[in-house]
Amino acid sequence: MARYTEKAILQTFEEMIEQMPFDKITVSALTKKCDISPNTFYYHYADIYELLEQWFQITAQNFLEKHQNDEGWEITFKQVLKELKEHPNTVYHIADSLSRENLEQYVYESLHGAIKHLAEHKAGLIGIDQKTVNSIIDIMSYALLGFFLRFLASRMTIDEDAIIDSISRAFNGAIEIFVLNSIMTSK
Repeated sequence: MARYTEKAILQTFEEMIEQMPFDKITVSALTKKCDISPNTFYYHYADIYELLEQWFQITAQNFLEKHQNDEGWEITFKQVLKELKEHPNTVYHIADSLSRENLEQYVYESLHGAIKHLAEHKAGLIGIDQKTVNSIIDIMSYALLGFFLRFLASRMTIDEDAIIDSISRAFNGAIEIFVLNSIMTSK
């Protein structure tokens, strides 16, 4: 029963976020629309921000399961941006309602986790030390965060394919430099 209720809360939240800005969604309105008591909501979530965080995590997990591929981060990131373009109301209802700091935190944590997984896998294949891997992860995460914020500010009109291809070339060049420096300094 708890799983069903949690799923109903998440579904109702998703419907509401498509219709109105995040900062206008209240626990009271959500519980009324979902036909549950506020106590039931608080049994599952501490507040509306915890619900948003779980919704982000589930949405990202579902997306990654749907779009899993070994073609590289570039294809996945392009798919993310295309999917965001398909849901502009949801994107801007969240982005415009959160503080810049909170928005950056949510996006950075999502990017950092995905890039860390990718970078550590590749580093293991070519033997890069952890300090270098961490540098690569940080640089890529911040660069993609900056691009993503610019993408939102443009109202998602930037050609994501061309920009991601350009970022990919820059990252690949940076990784080659990191690898060469790592090899040279270890000798």
